[in-house]
Amino acid sequence: MDVRSERVAVPLAVDLDGTLIATDLLWESLFLLIRRNPLWLFLIPWWLWQGRARLKCAIAERVELDPAALPYRAALVERLREERAAGRQIVLATAAPRRLAEKIAAHLGLFDLVICTDPGCNMASGIKRKALAELFGDGGFDYAGNGRADIAVFDSARRAIVVAPDRHAAGWYGRHGGELIAAPKLSLKILVRMLRVHQWVKNALIFVPVVLAHQYLNAALLVDSLLAFIAFSAAASAIYILNDFFDLANDRRHPTKRDRPFASGALSIPFGLCAMGLLLAVATVTALFLPAVFSAVLILYLVATTSYSIAVKRMLLLDVLMLAGLYTVRILAGCAATGIAVSFWLLAFSTFFFLSLALVKRYVELRSTTLPTGERIAGRGYRTEDQEIIAQAGLASAFSSALVLALYIQSDSIADLYAHPWLVWPLSPIVLYLTMRIWILARRDEMHDDPIVFIIRDWRSQLVSGIGAVLLFTAGL
Repeated sequence: MDVRSERVAVPLAVDLDGTLIATDLLWESLFLLIRRNPLWLFLIPWWLWQGRARLKCAIAERVELDPAALPYRAALVERLREERAAGRQIVLATAAPRRLAEKIAAHLGLFDLVICTDPGCNMASGIKRKALAELFGDGGFDYAGNGRADIAVFDSARRAIVVAPDRHAAGWYGRHGGELIAAPKLSLKILVRMLRVHQWVKNALIFVPVVLAHQYLNAALLVDSLLAFIAFSAAASAIYILNDFFDLANDRRHPTKRDRPFASGALSIPFGLCAMGLLLAVATVTALFLPAVFSAVLILYLVATTSYSIAVKRMLLLDVLMLAGLYTVRILAGCAATGIAVSFWLLAFSTFFFLSLALVKRYVELRSTTLPTGERIAGRGYRTEDQEIIAQAGLASAFSSALVLALYIQSDSIADLYAHPWLVWPLSPIVLYLTMRIWILARRDEMHDDPIVFIIRDWRSQLVSGIGAVLLFTAGL
């Protein structure tokens, strides 16, 4: 018997989580369950007390997972297609619950047999090894796996196929012979995308109270603002990670969001949970150096953003109102960190201006959807026919922000802060230019799905904003 015939004669068993797919179904299912109803969390300890197998099956029974949207390892799937075409028996051997494992097996159409977890048996590590050895004998099968839980199975396999970033990451690769199928490596670029560092620019709003109070040369207040910026940036990144967990299914159906680190499988959910813990620790420690009222604002931000991720983002209009409010919370955080009094004018302007930008986000999503009239876009409370009312509300908010700014410029308050108040007047048409241009480009389908990111990258917006900053600074001299 030649080598090829010998290989075909030996069954190939394949692990699922982390091997065939670049994710973990238990974690994905858990976040789907919480997103469906957070109250299910109270049953998790009860199910876990009954055993890990019971926990997996109980969660799987209550969620719907789309097997077509999962991040499959393309190289391994292609390898399995070739092996099956050559007549080899392919077995899916996984610790995932039967309901999910069989659904994935049916979708791929590659497996002759599915060995998986049932309520009374968690098909992992040594139990999986025993099941495969009873079917095919020790050394009577090849096995593809990816983690330390697979070492026991490799010990009974004739040959190991290890899915890992490199040989070093696969530690035990050399002991078992076989081959390596390369998985994506962790990189700085992936970490930056996970943290969404470009979104930290929104936290620059924390410096607004210091700037508008003409305290930008006060080193102590600047340090306090910087600490607040660090705390909010760390907290924001932690919540972005949490938001990604809840949005995995929707992100994978989105033309650009499907490339996010967790949706694509470039990073694992446990890695993200560890990163969240570290980021929240950084935010907590940094907040200790600031007044207690700042910690209260930070907690308010965390509670609001978490509720947004779990539920509010799917609620009609409440989602954009909360988004606008979260921008305003950043300004309040700057006031809390520095002790500068909150300005009614600033809060009113912020609410209308950022409500307009939040409505742009929803408008762009509605413009880009291919859903027919009457159907809601995934994960949102809007239908395609809502485009016009969203646009009207967004433009009205933009004009309202300019009006609030004009009323402020004309008020008695401005004379106490600016030696040349007339230089502040151009800010009103500048705000109109920025917001109206964003809306025009959105109507032309030339707008990024995040208007803040667009403003950062657009040189015209940068130029006009720079002119406004110079005028504001000069007016105070």
